[in-house]
Amino acid sequence: MATTNKKVVRKAKRGERIRQVAAIPFRVGADGEIEVMLVTSRTTRRFIVPKGWPMKGKSGRKAAMIEAQEEAGVLGKTLKDPAGTYSYWKRLENGFIRVDVIVYLLEVTEELASWQEAESRQRAWLAPEDAALLIDEPDLSTLLRDLKVPQSEMSNPP
Repeated sequence: MATTNKKVVRKAKRGERIRQVAAIPFRVGADGEIEVMLVTSRTTRRFIVPKGWPMKGKSGRKAAMIEAQEEAGVLGKTLKDPAGTYSYWKRLENGFIRVDVIVYLLEVTEELASWQEAESRQRAWLAPEDAALLIDEPDLSTLLRDLKVPQSEMSNPP
């Protein structure tokens, strides 16, 4: 983590855009309505979506899926095209940097009882409009509120 932060700070100081990938885990409820999963951040305990740094040799989709497994304990299929993007200010030890996040939808097929970050995070299934109210980042909030899941890419369309 510390080495990633140092590298990121150097990039930011050179004026480079800093990017992360994120997943919005979703499922279709018994009533046919979409539900999304949010997790709490480890430090501020605010609700967020699982996200992290791009991974060498892995596509953005694959990295987003790995982050969802580590942070939210969910497995599934990441839809092909990004659902959108948002930006936020990432808190570092010595300040903040602006980060652009590419967001992928993850159709959840399995929820793990225990997972890598289970001790430090909570997760919650919510209606997209309720999730939008809990999110601090305006662009991510809008993305959740206006969420459109392409039926053609889903394993089990409603």
